[in-house]
Amino acid sequence: MTILVTAAGGQLGHLVIDALLDRGVAPGDIVAGARTTSKVADLVDRGIRVVPLDYNAPESVAAALEGVDALLLISGSEPGRRYEGHVNVIDAAQAAGTAKVVYTSLAHADSVDFVLAPDHKATEEYLAASGVPAVVLRNNWYTENYTPDVLRAAETGAIAASVGDATVAAASRADYAEAAAVVLTDDGHLGRTYELSGDTAVSYADLAAAAAEVLGREVAYVPVSREQLEAALAEAGLDAGTVGFVAEMEAGIARGVLAGADPTLARLLGRPTTPVREGLRAAVEASRVNA
Repeated sequence: MTILVTAAGGQLGHLVIDALLDRGVAPGDIVAGARTTSKVADLVDRGIRVVPLDYNAPESVAAALEGVDALLLISGSEPGRRYEGHVNVIDAAQAAGTAKVVYTSLAHADSVDFVLAPDHKATEEYLAASGVPAVVLRNNWYTENYTPDVLRAAETGAIAASVGDATVAAASRADYAEAAAVVLTDDGHLGRTYELSGDTAVSYADLAAAAAEVLGREVAYVPVSREQLEAALAEAGLDAGTVGFVAEMEAGIARGVLAGADPTLARLLGRPTTPVREGLRAAVEASRVNA
């Protein structure tokens, strides 16, 4: 079976390929698709075929899918502008007769009131209507999303957010990548939609405590209002659109849209999910190495 991993130049795509290799998939059975192939030059050295693949260039998707049995469609990186690219990939998979498409979606994408959800909901609906055999992985928050907050806390001793006492059931990017490798390589998942999250929902006060352990210094969670958040973001130089987007994202978290912990991810992995503290430790160490 030949597996195409899209967005292989990104962190999740790279980790999925690592997980596929760990599961015994031969390098020659993996195709890495990337918009910028220079970002995946290391994969060539590992015996993996690298192909140009741009969601907004349908001809590149069609070419990448030649001889492919299973496809991992990693959602695009531009919220609000990624649905059309997803449609191009799904159309190409349908035309190629791809036997399995796995799509990385968002927790409760079909029902949640969250600024990140519309692209995912629309993609899921289009994928279902296409008739392509598919598996949907609804990933909750990534622990690594907190890395900038923790790095700032190393200097300031504080993590500020407008989420109140909300909790988030985050898991590490590597956990989600391993789950993708599982459903790509194992039978029995077609037609399923999986809600994936960390085993435990964590508050921002818990996050600050975990950051304190990782950093070796006191870190406090500082709740702020939406207005205070927007003012701070504007002062930092963000444009009005970005300020509004970030504020609305935190408003969704405050409403509890990411609070639901689900055992499905741990069940797919056959082990507990990575605790937030350990995920943060790895993320901070990686960021310092790459700085």
